[in-house]
Amino acid sequence: MIKKIPFFSLLTSILIGCSLNSPKTFSEKVLNDSFFDINNKTIQFKEILAKNKGQKMLINVWASWCGDCVAGFPNLKEFQKNNPEVKYVFLSIDRSVFSWKKAIEKYNIKGEHYFMKNGLNSAFGDFLNSNWIPRYLVVNEKGTIDLFKAKKITDKSIAEALKK
Repeated sequence: MIKKIPFFSLLTSILIGCSLNSPKTFSEKVLNDSFFDINNKTIQFKEILAKNKGQKMLINVWASWCGDCVAGFPNLKEFQKNNPEVKYVFLSIDRSVFSWKKAIEKYNIKGEHYFMKNGLNSAFGDFLNSNWIPRYLVVNEKGTIDLFKAKKITDKSIAEALKK
């Protein structure tokens, strides 16, 4: 037997489900996750956020082997040109530090760069709950998440989140 679900109940369930998939804050586990900076120094995610507190930040999770990531770089550079006040933070899930650094240079990617030591098999990777890159997040001046999930820099929700 199929039960009829009232429209309001269905809509409420969808909205609650969506909000649970779009966190507004980073968990303690994520904040303590470790990355390498461009100089091979270990840095925790909370330190990356602290460095950029008071500024809007666009986080791009990417890798040099990701065709969609590389294909999006021209649009990303145009976005950066039109939004110079935003801090750009790149989190790479590359398989090696060498490949990561080579790609930064090859594609002339401007911003802060960090290497995710364990890629998506990390606290940050678990938090993203995604198996797709590129992935964009917008973090506001207070360090809370205004946009949790965008797959293309051309997604209008990125620009909208940065205007908040």
